[in-house]
Amino acid sequence: MQNVTAIFDIGKTNKKFFLFDANFQEVYREYTSFDTIEDEDGHPTENLPALQKWLKNVFDSILNEGKFNVIAINFSTYGASLVHLDENGEVLTPLYNYTKPLENEIIESFFEKYSPEDEFAAITGSTNSGMLNSGMQLYWLKTKKPDLFKKIRYSLHLPQYISYVFTGIPLSEYTSIGCHTALWDYSKKDYHSWVYAEGLHKIFPPIVSTETSINMNYNGKRIKIGVGIHDSSAALLPYVRSIEKKFVLVSTGTWSITLNPFENGVLSKTEVKQDCINYMRINGKPVKSTRLFLGNEYSHQIKILSEHYQVSEDYHTSVAFDMELYLKLKKDFQHRFSWKALNSPEMPTRTVLNYDTFEEAYHQLMMELVELQVKSIKMAQGAMSIKRLYIDGGFSDNEIYIQLLSDALKDMKLRTTDSSLGSALGAAIAISDVKLNSKFLKNNYSLKKHVPFITK
Repeated sequence: MQNVTAIFDIGKTNKKFFLFDANFQEVYREYTSFDTIEDEDGHPTENLPALQKWLKNVFDSILNEGKFNVIAINFSTYGASLVHLDENGEVLTPLYNYTKPLENEIIESFFEKYSPEDEFAAITGSTNSGMLNSGMQLYWLKTKKPDLFKKIRYSLHLPQYISYVFTGIPLSEYTSIGCHTALWDYSKKDYHSWVYAEGLHKIFPPIVSTETSINMNYNGKRIKIGVGIHDSSAALLPYVRSIEKKFVLVSTGTWSITLNPFENGVLSKTEVKQDCINYMRINGKPVKSTRLFLGNEYSHQIKILSEHYQVSEDYHTSVAFDMELYLKLKKDFQHRFSWKALNSPEMPTRTVLNYDTFEEAYHQLMMELVELQVKSIKMAQGAMSIKRLYIDGGFSDNEIYIQLLSDALKDMKLRTTDSSLGSALGAAIAISDVKLNSKFLKNNYSLKKHVPFITK
């Protein structure tokens, strides 16, 4: 039988299961999704019982089939989510969705009690984002549902809960603690003082390295079981392990997240105002990050352009970079687009589409969006001299985005990568003993080099 590592990659929508061989090549996959259920307040949330049942059924069936020899298993999941267990190890509450509104008086009372908001954000790497700061979920529970809070024996971050389903051992690990949770003090490299003041440290299990694994007898088979990892940190790991020089990674999609894993300092108040946050590497070091709602804005503007120029909504995918159009627009450049979900001081109060063709308007749109992307990249880069830039996700296939970005950042070597398996591969690498070499991205991620175009 072929030796494989099993990975559960749990997203908000899709739940995925992979098997990887010794070279991190995918040899099996299985996907599913579940309808959301409602918490006690009627807010949609994860169907945790259905998820737990699926996890066990999928893994047990793979073991029982006997086609693969599973030597290890690990877990990558979305963050900002906690599962609360009682003294018997039973789940106490729904998995509260990080989109659930948090009352203003809760937030105001917290900052009044503990710290000015901007200072707190800088120290914790967590801008005020309501339930997206998972530590605030516990503060909310303790304040609003004290009787329920008293029953909590352990609060597990979601990746560690998925691991707990298989091991029965409650643990905490760095990447989950450090992802904009408002729990971690990056200056002290410990939980923030408010965590101790509220007694939350008593319900958080011991912190272990993300590379920790537990050798267990599972259904009669000896298997190495990982402790789980936050998906953004997992997606970053293959780059950190295979690239020797400093780099910035831009992971594009609905959100465009720029990650700088080489910044060791606490965020400044200026960076916080620019929506900088911290993620965390598996060794506890901060990852300075900026967020841009790029894909969301792009989709909104494409609908407007498609309707205005009476073309199909997928027409934009066929538009190639046109040097003459670009130079014409650049010569008399003005900002023409009013954003829906973004904000920039240069944008007009309303969108002005005084172009004859979709192609011209589309080039203008991409020039303005890339301008914002460049600012986001430079904010994450800070004063550091970083010469390598990697782009993955949806926009890595957008020729105009890549051409404009390479032109705007001529001093950086731009590379694109293609891997829909990023966070799953990261989870597999986290518990492997394999050292990655410089060819890993080329062999596993379809690495492509891009050079700036030359204008006459």
